[in-house]
Amino acid sequence: MRSKLDNVLAKTPRRRFLKTSALGLSAVAISPSILAGIHETKLPDEEKLGVALVGLSWYGTDFIATAFEHSKYCKLTGFVTGKPDADKAKDFQKKYDIKDKNIYSYDSFDEMADNPDIDMVYIVLPNGLHADFTIRAAKAGKHVICEKPMEVSVERGQSMIDACKNAGRLLQIGYRCQFDPYHREIMRLSREKVFGEVKLIQTSFSFFGVNSDNWRFTNKELSGGGPMMDIGVYCIQGARYTMGVEPVAITARTYKTYMDKLPDMEETAVWEMEFPNGAIVSCVSSYVGRDDYIHVSAEKGSFGLRPCYNADPQGLPEGYFNDQKMNFPRQNQQAVQLDAFARNILDGTPVIASGEDGLQDLRIIEAIYKAAKTGERIEL
Repeated sequence: MRSKLDNVLAKTPRRRFLKTSALGLSAVAISPSILAGIHETKLPDEEKLGVALVGLSWYGTDFIATAFEHSKYCKLTGFVTGKPDADKAKDFQKKYDIKDKNIYSYDSFDEMADNPDIDMVYIVLPNGLHADFTIRAAKAGKHVICEKPMEVSVERGQSMIDACKNAGRLLQIGYRCQFDPYHREIMRLSREKVFGEVKLIQTSFSFFGVNSDNWRFTNKELSGGGPMMDIGVYCIQGARYTMGVEPVAITARTYKTYMDKLPDMEETAVWEMEFPNGAIVSCVSSYVGRDDYIHVSAEKGSFGLRPCYNADPQGLPEGYFNDQKMNFPRQNQQAVQLDAFARNILDGTPVIASGEDGLQDLRIIEAIYKAAKTGERIEL
């Protein structure tokens, strides 16, 4: 069936769309200016792109679903869950007025191909299931936003990119911080060398979750690892988009103090990333700590965010440069991320937080684990 999205894309020069749909971070810098104009217009509700939420986890229901009231280009039109008849699913359906025909189980997911109400899916499932559902979504003709990290290995991440490319569909990784004005200001201050060359970055994202029975802490097949495969990716991202270039080498260590918890996973990861200009980024991610910041030291000053990465519908960052406080309008990070992706789809422009961007994080994560295991400096 032909959807409203197909009608919009039919008006986009095909050569331009096919060319840009495959581009990612390697083709477009994560520049603050690229987001200019995202909120200049608002589509009528009947013309917004329909999104199905894949997975009814707390993050999906409490943070992503609530973002649609702030979105100018997207609306929540469906969802996928393992238990469509459960009270949670029925309550969610009622709250967001979702039609019966737009609700799918994991088994019936592929039937979405015949549903013009759904233009894209937002995958909020355990890490080890991301590739399976991204590939199925692409085959069903749907664009994909997938939560981070994009998968549990480089190989599985690459399969997601290949599936979307082969289907002519776009893939975005849920790096909401890239769309936040405070994080974009950190990028600008670094890349424009406002305080000179950046020499040192310190960043940490940690919380005390070691006693939880959630899959993140009990099932390595689904999680891929400990905090590195959960919140550590934020530190990697923060370093990469602040510097604007890729790291060249990694050293790392992992630790564990609760020996009966986190089977076959690290409890804390500490690593350093070396960059081409000689800058060092020192990172910590832990399930037995409590911290959330990035601090950037340059030749003539310093700047940073604290809190930095934590999720909140209205955006949590608090920023500073030297002894002054940053002051930007608050934005719903998820809504801006959704709208940026919608504009990529409608305009045929390169995706900012692309699959290639997510794949690079997986390469770095694998290097961190290798460095921690061998004690060696791993060159990238």
